[in-house]
Amino acid sequence: MNTNLKNVVGNRHPMLMAAAEQIFGAGGKKLRPVIVFLVAHCTAQREGLTELTDKHRRLAEITEMIHTASLVHDDVLDECDIRRGKQTINSMYGTRVAVLAGDFLFAQSSWFLANLDNLEVIKLISQVIADFANGEISQAASLFDTDITLEQYLDKSFYKTASLIAASCRSAAVFSDSPVEVKEAMYAYGKHLGLAFQVVDDILDFTQTSEQLGKPQGQDLASGNLTAPVIFALRKSPELLDIISSEFVEDGSLERALQLVNETGGIEEARLLARQQADLALSALECLPEGASRRSLRLMVDYVLERIY
Repeated sequence: MNTNLKNVVGNRHPMLMAAAEQIFGAGGKKLRPVIVFLVAHCTAQREGLTELTDKHRRLAEITEMIHTASLVHDDVLDECDIRRGKQTINSMYGTRVAVLAGDFLFAQSSWFLANLDNLEVIKLISQVIADFANGEISQAASLFDTDITLEQYLDKSFYKTASLIAASCRSAAVFSDSPVEVKEAMYAYGKHLGLAFQVVDDILDFTQTSEQLGKPQGQDLASGNLTAPVIFALRKSPELLDIISSEFVEDGSLERALQLVNETGGIEEARLLARQQADLALSALECLPEGASRRSLRLMVDYVLERIY
């Protein structure tokens, strides 16, 4: 899969080739294609298939391609210089090349998607690309908005993170010829796993060091992106509300805000939210046959949560 991803760009554009090498060679856990392969194995086993199809494998590649394209564009929007501990495309080659590289990856993923010749999957994954834009617009419109609700935060998190995982899980079941109830269960697994993943990511922005994160600590809060720990903390701290409303104009205000999120229990409440979403993901696996792949899907939920303890 890694080889195929690097070959996606081809050899027509040396700068895009260099960008692709940086993007796909910068590490990353490849969790999304792993989840696709595991759901594919489970659902194929349930329907009596002895091995995965080429469409399952191509779906895993498309999923990682779309995710990576979204990261490239995210780094441009957030003006990030570091991703996964390495320089971002925009910091190395400039904003124009980074935008074009992201566009190219989205276009290529759409092309491969069309060649799968499955209208249900095309609709599912195409919606994901629209959801990414929706999530970014929602986030941009709510910066420093201390009235943001938990429901709005979860909607935004779905668009930005969970939509791709949910759609790719359901698509894997489609290619296994699963019945509707199994496809819906796999969508639910991906959705709630994705939401748990995003909540955990948002917690780590407060609990890990800049070296562990591969980016500055508290970067989301500094940019006005209010996530679950902050939303919970705001309910208990008028001081935090005042600091965020002033957009950190005073020296040391960001550090004080980070301290308040810790002191008011915002992180602990966010951990409970992540656990709730994780439990919903686990309950969606009941329709799958027991075996190594189902155990791994359960362990994937544990893996997501373990990062915050």
